[in-house]
Amino acid sequence: MVSKVCANPRVTVVIPTYNRADDLRRCLDSLALQTLDNFEVLVCDDGSTDHSASVADEFSGRLSLRFDTADNFGGPARPRNRGVSGARAPYIAFLDSDDWWTPAKLEKSVAALDAGADLVYHDLFIVRDTAQTVFSERIVSTQPKHPMFKALLCTGMSVPNSSVVVRRALIEQLGGITENRELISVEDYDTWVRISRLTERFVRLPECLGYYWLGGGNISAASPKQISRIRTLYAQYIDELPLADRRRAEGFLAYRSGRIAQMVGDVTGARRSLLRALVQPLDLSYRLKAAYFLARSILP
Repeated sequence: MVSKVCANPRVTVVIPTYNRADDLRRCLDSLALQTLDNFEVLVCDDGSTDHSASVADEFSGRLSLRFDTADNFGGPARPRNRGVSGARAPYIAFLDSDDWWTPAKLEKSVAALDAGADLVYHDLFIVRDTAQTVFSERIVSTQPKHPMFKALLCTGMSVPNSSVVVRRALIEQLGGITENRELISVEDYDTWVRISRLTERFVRLPECLGYYWLGGGNISAASPKQISRIRTLYAQYIDELPLADRRRAEGFLAYRSGRIAQMVGDVTGARRSLLRALVQPLDLSYRLKAAYFLARSILP
């Protein structure tokens, strides 16, 4: 399906989706309200069996939109790569189909990229109910710390996927987003780590310019599999760090594993990981958190 055409788009919005037709409508509605008008939208469907295609077709008169579908891969990486391959704009904006943006999102992101940023990101409001009208919770993004490669691995920076707009040339230089199935749900963070090897020009916008939906299924939810994925990600890069930084990264990895174990009720695993975190040179804020959560797991 091809709708109206934007001759020279500044941004290609890449939306992977799978059986989220109603969420997709809310997502596309937010794009139709953008204050920037020269952008294109690629909805990259991962073999949906619902009415996602007909929802996309509803927007054919309002957006320069293409609905592209393929056999199910089982994660967002391959659909995103299809979107990057089909993009015509110099900037790529990533947006999950259950999230959405405020009207000024693209305008402000493009202004930052035109001013020299290579990757921009921002906070997202957390939404827990479709009837919600007040948004007080946020996914708080982290201010860039340099060098970014070390910060991403040692301090657990928050760079929400649905907030990121990045130069297409950087994604192409990487050879795309990893399709390693052991990294499903953390492939976005893996991409930021790989980009940090290429550039330090990460820019955090001060405004909260989008919404993160917590009401549906989430493949990055706490689970033993998620711990395994994060460990696989770290195993790729940790040896590139100097010894002192490697120990900080190991400390943060242990802290994060411990917290996930705690969230899924694995008390033994949580205690083991949090203890391991505390014997590493962990940043003070995480050291205090590790001690607190370890105490909670021990005290009645």
